[in-house]
Amino acid sequence: MKDAPRNLGIDYDPVRHPEGCRPGFDCAHWVIRGARLLDPASGVDRVDDIYLADGRIVAIGEAPGNWPGDHAEHLCANGHWLIPGVIDGWARLREPGLEHKASIATESAAAVAGGITTLVMPPDTAPVLDTVAVARYIKRRAQLAGRARVVAIGAMTQQLGGELLAEMATLDEGGCVAVSNAHYPFADLRMMRRALEYAATFDLQVLIQPLDPSLAARGCAHDGAVATRLGLPGLPVSAETAPLAQLIAMISETGARVHIPMLSSAEAVRLVERARADNLPITAGVSAHHLWLTEMDTDALDPNSHVIPPLRTIRDRDALRRGLAEGVIDTVVSDHQPHEPDAKLAPFPETEPGVSGLETLLPLVLKLADEGQISLERALSAVTRNPAALFGLNDAGSLAVGQRADLALIDPDAMWSLDEVGMQSAGENCPFTGWDFGHQVGATWVNGRRVFLRED
Repeated sequence: MKDAPRNLGIDYDPVRHPEGCRPGFDCAHWVIRGARLLDPASGVDRVDDIYLADGRIVAIGEAPGNWPGDHAEHLCANGHWLIPGVIDGWARLREPGLEHKASIATESAAAVAGGITTLVMPPDTAPVLDTVAVARYIKRRAQLAGRARVVAIGAMTQQLGGELLAEMATLDEGGCVAVSNAHYPFADLRMMRRALEYAATFDLQVLIQPLDPSLAARGCAHDGAVATRLGLPGLPVSAETAPLAQLIAMISETGARVHIPMLSSAEAVRLVERARADNLPITAGVSAHHLWLTEMDTDALDPNSHVIPPLRTIRDRDALRRGLAEGVIDTVVSDHQPHEPDAKLAPFPETEPGVSGLETLLPLVLKLADEGQISLERALSAVTRNPAALFGLNDAGSLAVGQRADLALIDPDAMWSLDEVGMQSAGENCPFTGWDFGHQVGATWVNGRRVFLRED
């Protein structure tokens, strides 16, 4: 594991630099001139100047009254795009519990290098995120790291055991933006229904990743021709669609607001589309790697292609792209899971699943737009406006005046290749090393503080 965040173009001192700036104490005034402002939330797409003060966007176009002029930081951004900071709705940072893999400090540094300003952390930490104390610990660690904002998803059951309900309402009051049981199953459908009823009573956002443990068994690859030829244990589509159908039936009865973090199959997209047509409160997301990779990428037994849910067929991948383009799928996440090198050195079925995806989330989404698979507006919405709405982050996901100054500056003409040596994440388990990309983040602001500046 890397020892510390690399030099990101600014002085790093976690005591002096909490997450963002502190209004009235150390907030700089910024004017970013001549950037193309792209904001799906407000429909803005124009070249203009933007002004930041006290951690907020205070004006667009003309300077506000009492602007300090020469005392402000100036940045000429001609030819660049300025977008709302990316919100990654499902990212494991490994702290607390697995600091030998990564930490909040290393991964929040990687996040801002990829234009991500808010990270949403699932509850499968150690200790489990089933108390307000753990949520507060994570928030404090993120503040000390001084990079991206980290918000927590609380556990639906105690210790994620699936048998006793956690104090979900208390977790909500303590700052958790949603509740989930991560990838852990409930003891039975009765317990899941009770948990959904509890969440519906308090209008809590629920995230459930459908995966039937008996059908999944030891599966590590899509149950198809490639897995059969390689002798890999298969994980069938029904392991996703069977529990998804049961979940939809319970949503209909309980009225709980449920989001599926990652769909992986064409049939799952169809199930969600039908449920939404019936006006059920269900939304869905997809990982960036499922939009690009397929079962064919496991053909070389590359352990970095070992993910759960598994990479499926080209038909499934294309259905996921269509679902995103047509609005059936709302969000794209990194499903970030950094690993130490040893975790990926065993035979394929015995390696730990997961990819390091923070630094490729935005480039992969923009690459879809470049190739005409989805519109640019849809691409940006999936990582800014939509996750902000999903998690109730009313101060993020937009370039509107009054919003948090969470911003990413992008060079749309940069041509670059992903190299393990240049990655900021402590985990280098990325299947996209060597890929060429056409957009690169040049600078990132979190709550008015510039926390990343790419060095030439």
